[in-house]
Amino acid sequence: MLVEVLTTPAPPTPWSKDLAEPRIDPSAYVHSFSNLIGDVYVGPNVLIAPGTSIRADEGSPFYIGEGTNIQDGVVIHGLKQGRFLGDDQREYSVWIGKETCITHMALIHGPAYVGNYCFIGFRSTIFNAKIGDGCIVMMHALIQDVEIPPGKYVPSGAVITNQQQADRLPDVQSSDKEFASHVVEINEALRAGYLCAANVACINPIKEQLENQQSKGNMSLNGDIRDQVRNLLAQGSKLGIEYADERRFKTKSWLSGSSLQGQREDQVMQELQSILKEHEGEYVRLIGIDPQQKRRVLELIIQRPGETVSYQAPSPSNYTTGTNSANKVNNDFSAQIQSFLQQGCQLSLEHADKRRFKTKSWLTVGTLTSNTPSQVNQEIQANLQSYPGEYVRLVAVDPQAKRRVAEIIIQRPEGSLSITTTSSNSQPSSQPSYASTSQSSSSSLDAETINQVRNLLAQGCKIGTEHADKRRFKSQSWHSCAPIEATREADVIAALEACLQEHQGEYVRLIGIDTQQKRRVFESIIQRPEGNNSKPVAQNPSNPTTNNNYSNSNGKGNASNSSLLNSEILAQLRNLISQGYTIGTEHADKRRFKSQSWHSCAPIEATREADVIAALEACLQEHQGEYVRLIGIDTKQKRRILETIIQRP
Repeated sequence: MLVEVLTTPAPPTPWSKDLAEPRIDPSAYVHSFSNLIGDVYVGPNVLIAPGTSIRADEGSPFYIGEGTNIQDGVVIHGLKQGRFLGDDQREYSVWIGKETCITHMALIHGPAYVGNYCFIGFRSTIFNAKIGDGCIVMMHALIQDVEIPPGKYVPSGAVITNQQQADRLPDVQSSDKEFASHVVEINEALRAGYLCAANVACINPIKEQLENQQSKGNMSLNGDIRDQVRNLLAQGSKLGIEYADERRFKTKSWLSGSSLQGQREDQVMQELQSILKEHEGEYVRLIGIDPQQKRRVLELIIQRPGETVSYQAPSPSNYTTGTNSANKVNNDFSAQIQSFLQQGCQLSLEHADKRRFKTKSWLTVGTLTSNTPSQVNQEIQANLQSYPGEYVRLVAVDPQAKRRVAEIIIQRPEGSLSITTTSSNSQPSSQPSYASTSQSSSSSLDAETINQVRNLLAQGCKIGTEHADKRRFKSQSWHSCAPIEATREADVIAALEACLQEHQGEYVRLIGIDTQQKRRVFESIIQRPEGNNSKPVAQNPSNPTTNNNYSNSNGKGNASNSSLLNSEILAQLRNLISQGYTIGTEHADKRRFKSQSWHSCAPIEATREADVIAALEACLQEHQGEYVRLIGIDTKQKRRILETIIQRP
């Protein structure tokens, strides 16, 4: 029998002596690897996937509405006490409405009410709470002791435990609905697949078709590889290919192939067939990448030089060719290529359309095999013609250190050559500068932000950026911009300007990271949707004033007449106060400074800028001849977000 639902009571307990049996509509599908116990009503066209546990033993009854899908690993349970009124005006320990999606590993613990057309994300927990119709709860959220109004969006990782938090939640947007609908569609297809697998009339023709394909040699990849592909797609992993000849295989110097674009199993298998034919006589391995954790989850060799494989003819490429005079590589760029080749770097190309560029999901074009600048230029020209209207970037990799030393955008959708470089410390200091066709020569950062960048770099901090639209800003769900690997001030400023241009109309904040302690030491919003924080003109800054250049006068008051604090420190201070952070100070003599044994100065309770400046000047005067550092403290998260030395002996 296909469906073996557990209808007998659970092991004897005080509340399981007289359990009712589940009531399941004939059109519902309940997988044999799921558990249903007690008074549970399952409505029409419901999907209950493998590994679910629905226990109406202690608390009951449960109601699961029409068209709802309960995905793998979901747990639904209820306390003996506590009930919610269902839409039929009866009391339930757990009520789940119609057309609702309870995704993998979620926990719905009664008393709980989940309305119609809701989406409960992976590993989220609902306990003693009511979720209104049309709400979307993203991953790893906790909702307890509250009522979420209809049509609200709960971001990933949110903890909603009081009604004030629930009332401030943002509304669901169209993009959120599209994501939820996509997940529901996949599970509807899965439900249809389960039903087909149980129906001999449905499954036999499919099996015969597969057997015919295998007998004709159209399927060269064995069942194990197909299973791996199926599992990776089900987990949402990205698939890629790497290849190597026998010499490279011995030294583990694999070359990256193109990413697999297929979203269905049959599409991916066809792409693999084509790739295996292209690299006949070489090692080929399949790569599975977890895009959330940004790490590999699978490396599987699917072809070896001694193997003979039957291939399916690949479908012709749909790329349109085109030329654009703006795509010519200039002489400075040729000099940069020559520099990379002299350093022994491996060069490759990556491309992305506008959507992938925003999410930084670049696709690999392939490795450039030429060894002279002119030949490399010709290869680049040929590849640029294959990707009109897309971003294309050149990647230089140090094969010894196994890391990227440069990422250069050489084409933008406008069709003009726009070279933007992100480099590491290993890049030569004689690196030529390139003029971007999409930016003016002036900086879009104000002087205060440039001073902040200069101070952070001087302290050895790494610079980062994050962005958020208005809705995500309210819920503090910031997204990271492209990593900034550069350490030269000019390169960092160029990367910041690129981030500001890419995310116009959004909030953007500057991040300072202490790489040794692996924590943030600075956060400052440098752009707001209204544009107040992004000034149009700022010249290249001059050499910064060092933090120990203080006057001996005793002036006090506001930022305009402070005599002990320079403009850079005042700018940092103003930003900290505007963001609601608490200001503190610490001091140390030379001996304590060497051992990092700082002592706290008097607490600063003031929040007005003038009062805080006065307290700082008092600390500096009291501890003349010592090190003094400024502290910025986030009282909500109870952590320091800034430490900067403002006085040296």
